[in-house]
Amino acid sequence: MLEHLNRAMDHIERHLDGEVDAAELARIAMTSEYHFRRLFSMLAGMPLSEYVRRRRLTVAGAEVLDGGRTLLDVAVRYGYTSGEAFARAFRAMHGVGPGEARRDGATLISQPRMSFRLVVEGSSSMEYRIVDRPDFRIVGRKARVTLIYQGINPAIAEFIRGLGEETVERIAGLAGEDPAGIVSVSDDFSPNREEGSELDYWHAVVAREDAVVPADLDVLDVPAGTWAVFTNSGPFPQALQEMWGDVAAQWFPSNPYEARPGPEVLRVRFVPGTGDAEAELWIPVARALRG
Repeated sequence: MLEHLNRAMDHIERHLDGEVDAAELARIAMTSEYHFRRLFSMLAGMPLSEYVRRRRLTVAGAEVLDGGRTLLDVAVRYGYTSGEAFARAFRAMHGVGPGEARRDGATLISQPRMSFRLVVEGSSSMEYRIVDRPDFRIVGRKARVTLIYQGINPAIAEFIRGLGEETVERIAGLAGEDPAGIVSVSDDFSPNREEGSELDYWHAVVAREDAVVPADLDVLDVPAGTWAVFTNSGPFPQALQEMWGDVAAQWFPSNPYEARPGPEVLRVRFVPGTGDAEAELWIPVARALRG
């Protein structure tokens, strides 16, 4: 898959002065647009749209300094409808307006061209299994929170503290199996999953089939499908966040699956007397379109 991802990156470079269509990039990468956007964000650390914007302003900056075109010509070439719009975007990235940059020969910010490669760590293996599940219900309480990639999410921590012991016990009493017990569920992400965007966070259980759900709890019906289930252990939350990175950078590019829409389920059990935790991460997947 990495070869196809890099072909898509080449396509971006050839079309910085035209339209960069995510659906076409996904076709080149031989995957779905949903998976391409998500995988790009996880690998690149920024949404596809932000990368394209920064690359355009990088090459536009070089043309501004070169002086071969008028500033308006450069603005129009890279998709801006007016000199004012171009100047605002240029200043937001480079810290200086295009006119000042050309006049004073300013030092500009550069977004390097990205390419992807697979780095295989030989010291450990990634443990996973593929599970086909019938439909199930997630039952608990949910909150809309901000996406944070590193460290403890304070909004989630505050939400869990505010639930109260009695509510958590009632939720736990509805749990079925696999994964058993209280789980964290993330759902309804923004399309690009950029840090600072919002998602639904659930403190919940995968309910057993005969569970009678109290009216004051939230319910998410999840259709049948295939899941990739990853496990690891180590310092919390660092080991878990590293596992997310490994799934994106190593597992998806080397396995015949792609992400599909759906909630992501995380079961964490803390190791008493340590700062470690054992984690089990369920990601909804489908067989990849590529051969």
